[in-house]
Amino acid sequence: MTITPESVQQLLRSEDFGDRLRAVNQIRNLEPAIAFPLLQEAAADSSARVRYAAVSQIASTGQENIEVAYELLRDRLLHDSEVDVQSAAADAIGALHISDALPTLSEVYHETPEWLLRFSIVAALGELGDRRARPILEDALQNGNELTQTAAISALGELGDPDTVPLIIPRAADPDWQVRYRVAQALGALGGDAARATLETLAQDEIEQVAQTARDGLSR
Repeated sequence: MTITPESVQQLLRSEDFGDRLRAVNQIRNLEPAIAFPLLQEAAADSSARVRYAAVSQIASTGQENIEVAYELLRDRLLHDSEVDVQSAAADAIGALHISDALPTLSEVYHETPEWLLRFSIVAALGELGDRRARPILEDALQNGNELTQTAAISALGELGDPDTVPLIIPRAADPDWQVRYRVAQALGALGGDAARATLETLAQDEIEQVAQTARDGLSR
């Protein structure tokens, strides 16, 4: 069956939830300039699953009109009734590198009790690479759950602020090798004498993936 904008729009306006979800999946086959307006419609669907699928795709189509994309994503982040959709909006904001969203991401981070949404915001802040996000990432590193703390380590590395090295170094002794791996990545990206000393220790890690990442950081 040939997929056209008209056939997709017909499915999007179906009363059947399955048809509308199928429509969003079919949008992947359309050019971004055509897909984006259809995704805007789907992002307001009554079904959270349809909204989630649509918002997730905006991460790859929103460059068609970044201002419209941001307004849509900001609305979903602030007002959607489902945390999965809010998290997808945060993910898309990060993927699109919308730095203007920092105040909104900060607001939601401090207000939400949902760890999944906080995790997505922390990851998005890393993608934005805006040093103004440091206070949020420090909070996530100190107060987040294990996954959020790990994401904060990675995000701090992506900020490129060498002053954050002392925040990351204590995590080099974490019993979880995946945390040590993220530490090696972050310190390798940040550099400096203090980072180098810790990388030299991590280069001897019993987990080869950690050790090799540390050695890669030392060779930069």
